[in-house]
Amino acid sequence: MKSFKSLLILLFLSFSVVAQDQSDKDSLNIRNFYDMSLLHGKSYDWLDYLSNEIGGRLSGSYEAQQAVEYTKSELEKLGLDKVWLQPVMVPKWVRGEREFGYIQTGPGSTRNINITALGGSVATPQGGTRAKVIEVQGIEDLAEYGRKNIEGKIVFFNRPMRADLINTFEAYGGAVDQRHDGAKEAAKYGAVGVIVRSMNLRLDDYPHAGNMSYGDLPKSERIPAAAISTNDVEYLSGLLKIQKDLELYFKLNCKQLDDVQSYNVIGEITGSEHPEKIMVVGGHLDSWDLGDGSHDDGAGVVQSMEVLRLFKETGYKPKNTIRVVLFMNEENGLRGGKKYAEVAKEKGENHVFALESDSGGFTPRGFGFEANDAQFEKIQSWKPLFEPYLIHYFERGESGADIGPLKGGNTVLAGLKPDSQRYFDYHHTAIDTFDKVSKRELELGAATMASLMYLVDKYGFDNSHKADSASSQ
Repeated sequence: MKSFKSLLILLFLSFSVVAQDQSDKDSLNIRNFYDMSLLHGKSYDWLDYLSNEIGGRLSGSYEAQQAVEYTKSELEKLGLDKVWLQPVMVPKWVRGEREFGYIQTGPGSTRNINITALGGSVATPQGGTRAKVIEVQGIEDLAEYGRKNIEGKIVFFNRPMRADLINTFEAYGGAVDQRHDGAKEAAKYGAVGVIVRSMNLRLDDYPHAGNMSYGDLPKSERIPAAAISTNDVEYLSGLLKIQKDLELYFKLNCKQLDDVQSYNVIGEITGSEHPEKIMVVGGHLDSWDLGDGSHDDGAGVVQSMEVLRLFKETGYKPKNTIRVVLFMNEENGLRGGKKYAEVAKEKGENHVFALESDSGGFTPRGFGFEANDAQFEKIQSWKPLFEPYLIHYFERGESGADIGPLKGGNTVLAGLKPDSQRYFDYHHTAIDTFDKVSKRELELGAATMASLMYLVDKYGFDNSHKADSASSQ
């Protein structure tokens, strides 16, 4: 009996030594990713070119095509096993001449307001739209007011993002329906236009663009929709309390054209042991046109490219096939994400993991995962490896819009979660520009993504990987 107990103790100690040795190797490899990104990174230089040489990359635009060509060229320089373009038809909406609007504050007296057309909106009539304003807190208020109070008026949606929610994406989610569906719903009550409070947690003069939809509303019934800056929102709302019959004028010059061909940009390192198993890392290449899209989502694009470069530069040879996918048309259609998943399904490809960065280039805090219980338990076992970098947030929740269509089966989806408190200051605005991105924060995010990709590649999630996890690398 004593000899049996001694054997068990020896086996336990032996296993502990092997496990500690693997943990030390993982820590060293992860340290190498951070060192390479922080000392010799390329992500900031790539973002500089995307932002300052190309600029805003509205889906279907010349700038979007320039971004396709540039990122493909840069991926080819990395010496990947394969780089290609995946065709995808995308909507082409153009803003036209700059929008203009004002509030009629009195006879012969006006105050200009900062507005921007929402993506997908129709234009106002050639002479603009002028009407009385009715303020509502959300779509649900429309039925309460009814057609008799709304018909012929401009509906002013003024439900703010909740400032008491620490998760700013939760606050965004609780307010964004009025931007996306407000015009569609207000038109049913005879409104002639909508003005929507910008999705923002601070008061400033920058209106926030973003996508909107008319659903199946006939073209003849569609009404123009614009976002208004939060400073002007506060002024307008206050004035309406004392001057209920005031009028607002705005003019939009936007137009929806026919779909055009664009591309997802894809680069690949073929797996050394399981080439049939595919892991994706990516962000979306398109942006709104007001700024240069540095945070949304230039940061995610260059961080994803950097993951593959870090693997190459540190000499890590992945067991599974690693793909970087730069998706087109996330902002106003998600065509790129849907096309990628569609082609993957047609080819019978086996995607085991996908990671997206689309929350800005701020300090990384962790990840959100869409995974089952067993998968998430394994993921949590890696958390101590990230704690030296102050990465503590490992939660189950949303991952990313572009990788969402890959969901199904045992595929694990993940989204990088940077600090979100400043993100909506810049999101979809003219000040989402290169100077708002910290080089160090951007590079920390890239290394964090590479580290997670490395761990998933090395250990996987199914039983077949458990047996060889202690002996790999």
